[in-house]
Amino acid sequence: MEKLFKLRENGTTVRTEVLAGFSTFMTMAYIIALNPNLLTNFATGSPLWNAVFLATLLSSAIGTFVMAFAANKPFVMAPGMGLNSFFAVVVANIAAITGLSYEASFNGALCIVLVEGIVFIVLTFLKVREKIVEAIPYGVRMGISPAIGLMLLNIGLGSNAGIYTENGGPFYMLGTFFTNLTPSITKNAMGAAGWHRMILYVLTTFIGLFLIIALSRKGVRGSVLFGMVGASVVYWAGCFLQGDNPFAALQGASWMPPFGDMFSMTFFKFDFSTLLQIGWLSAVMLVITFCMIDMFDTIGTLVGTASRAGMLDKEGKMPQMREALFADAVGTVAGALTGTSTVTTFVESAAGVEEGGRTGLTSLTAGLCFLACMFLAPVAALVPAPATSAALIYVGILMLGGLKKIDFEDITQVLPVALMLISMPISGSIGHGIGIALITYTATALLTGRRSEISPLTYGLSLLFILKFFLVV
Repeated sequence: MEKLFKLRENGTTVRTEVLAGFSTFMTMAYIIALNPNLLTNFATGSPLWNAVFLATLLSSAIGTFVMAFAANKPFVMAPGMGLNSFFAVVVANIAAITGLSYEASFNGALCIVLVEGIVFIVLTFLKVREKIVEAIPYGVRMGISPAIGLMLLNIGLGSNAGIYTENGGPFYMLGTFFTNLTPSITKNAMGAAGWHRMILYVLTTFIGLFLIIALSRKGVRGSVLFGMVGASVVYWAGCFLQGDNPFAALQGASWMPPFGDMFSMTFFKFDFSTLLQIGWLSAVMLVITFCMIDMFDTIGTLVGTASRAGMLDKEGKMPQMREALFADAVGTVAGALTGTSTVTTFVESAAGVEEGGRTGLTSLTAGLCFLACMFLAPVAALVPAPATSAALIYVGILMLGGLKKIDFEDITQVLPVALMLISMPISGSIGHGIGIALITYTATALLTGRRSEISPLTYGLSLLFILKFFLVV
């Protein structure tokens, strides 16, 4: 372990790294079921759902293992949120245009992910992606971490823990419980059963959060992980008190990986002829769109999380950035080959970093958890959403500390970062937040007579984002 991951050099231990890996995995375990739900329109149990479920686990593990051994970084990968929803929309549009079934159109859309991954591998070897990272101004780079922190807070209090009731949904803690003027309005909107479940969600989240804080204050290694376990126990107990069985999903659950469905539905099932039926220009624009979103989501996550972990040098650069970007590209190709949307570095990696994870042993542990879930998926599903919300809120709060690195007397730093802080959590896209910050920085630097500080590549990136936001094809 010492030779592979240089534990002493990074000031960490096997125990710390393993706990960090478990913490990261638990905060992002929701993707195991949510990704196939989104990509198949919630066709749970169908052959396509089973195929995407297994592809999610395999591609996440492969990309994360490359991150562990090639980059020796504590970052974990999985099919990216946002990109998977966009992929599902693309599949539906291909089906509408061609008249083919959703399943057949799915194989056409996988070609986009394959091309994207290959392009990223080439760009990584040519060091183009590293140059793009360096073209992001220092102030913007330093603002990425706190912006991601706000996004984690928004996820933890919002979209991570939605409740569906007989009255509809989803209902959220931030958007419903803490927004309505009175509790009676919330109860009437959700119904009695939903109201009681929301109370349990809120209590579980904040008990878990306070438990994490208390354990962290006492210097307990694994405080995030133990806090999530404690929150889960609270939730399970609450379910029993409400007359529900939180372990009901284990009854009749399948414990064998659905390899047959994956091989028949998505494994190496590329159909370029179907993709080109929408027109070559549309196909090219889709590839470019996927590339831009994934590239800046990954760069933002790597820079933001590395900043929190103290892995950036004085110029705000991360060592082994090239290897980390290569791992991301390999993960995307693996996703295309097995049958899922773009694989990217997950912002939830910050949870493991806060537990002390500093090397690839953290990511190796998380990757092994993904593989284990091929046989233990029903167990992973037992971790309740409010327990992961507690971890996301805690990590998000800590990442706000990166604002100390911003020069608030410099308008070329303050304005781009301020807009990024707002846009990233609201849009739910790290890449879009960085894009708005780059455009703002370039315009502000030009208008304040600091043209010489803008690199040609920064001009180019700003122009690309302007075209992305405004060009209609």
